[in-house]
Amino acid sequence: MLFTTPTPPQAALSLWSRVWRYLVAAIVGVGAWGVMLAEHASFEPELDEVTLVLTALDLLLGIVTLCLLPLRRRYPLAVACLTIAATAVSTASIGAATIALVSMATWRRRSWVVLVGAVALLTGIVSEVYYRTAFPGPPTETYATLFSVLVGIIYFAATMTTGYYIGTRRELVASLHEQVATADRERELASERARDAERTRIAREMHDVLAHRISLVALHAGALAYRDDLTREETRETAQTIQSNAQLALSELRQVLGVLRAGAEAVGVEPPQPTLAELPALLADAREAGSDIALDTTALLEEPGPQTLSRTSFRIVQEALTNARKHAPGEPVSVRLAGGPGGQLEIEVRNGLSTVPDGRTGGVGLAGLAERAELAGGELEHGVGPDGSFVVGARLPWPA
Repeated sequence: MLFTTPTPPQAALSLWSRVWRYLVAAIVGVGAWGVMLAEHASFEPELDEVTLVLTALDLLLGIVTLCLLPLRRRYPLAVACLTIAATAVSTASIGAATIALVSMATWRRRSWVVLVGAVALLTGIVSEVYYRTAFPGPPTETYATLFSVLVGIIYFAATMTTGYYIGTRRELVASLHEQVATADRERELASERARDAERTRIAREMHDVLAHRISLVALHAGALAYRDDLTREETRETAQTIQSNAQLALSELRQVLGVLRAGAEAVGVEPPQPTLAELPALLADAREAGSDIALDTTALLEEPGPQTLSRTSFRIVQEALTNARKHAPGEPVSVRLAGGPGGQLEIEVRNGLSTVPDGRTGGVGLAGLAERAELAGGELEHGVGPDGSFVVGARLPWPA
């Protein structure tokens, strides 16, 4: 539609921004009306009744056009056409017409400029005829008429140029605000992603660190609770095992939480993580808890050197042993490592299935192991094998 639009591009104006525009329009309109009245009085010292009525109507029409200005942002083209048309018979409308023209030009629509230009041209012709008829005076020289036309052209060009400049500047400011808002949103999203990633890493690390120790504590505590045939010496050894594993769990938990307490000053600084070099100690703890574990490394060409590979492998074996101890207590467990540099490191942890349900459901340990394996560029599978045993198998790339 030419005269309306549902989404005006202009920025919201403050109260003072609106008031000073109306003041300028009123002052310019009253000033032009006063000049016109003084000019008529110079030719006719005593104005007749018709002239007084026409000048009063001129001022009244100027007030009407001033009242149209609040609608210029909703109906820019209509208000511009009406106010410029009013100047044909009302010099008091010049101020309101100027504000309306500038406001319309901020939309920077060529078809609107052409239409308003045509209305302005027609208005100029009508105005010339009207004033010569209504207010007779000395004949107008040709150069004076040409000068009036030139002034009208300059006036129209100036209002259009001003409006185009204001519209361009507003668009630039809005674009800059949008860029800043977009950058803020992207920065917030990046921070949120970083926080989520860090929380996931810490949760995974805490699970790996604590699950093994706590499962040992629970196993030995259960033995103390349900077995009444233990000697005093066996009871003391079991209690010492519970105490040592609880202390180790607390110590490892402090190491993980220490990274959080360190804050930004310790970015990238983490406590040493266990690798396959600690695998014998891990198996010794599990055997001490009563698990029957067999380790097969005959197909392992050498001990994995890359820290990431060795650390991931250790966590996979640790979680698999913890799950076997929780869900299949007393069943034998076999751990097999195979592979060499330039190929893959194959990990397989196999345990029998308990015939007595323990009433516990699986947690997120295996899901965390699968994610670790994917991050290391490998894959992890788990499930019941053809022989009826539960198997956790992983294949991780081993750089040469």
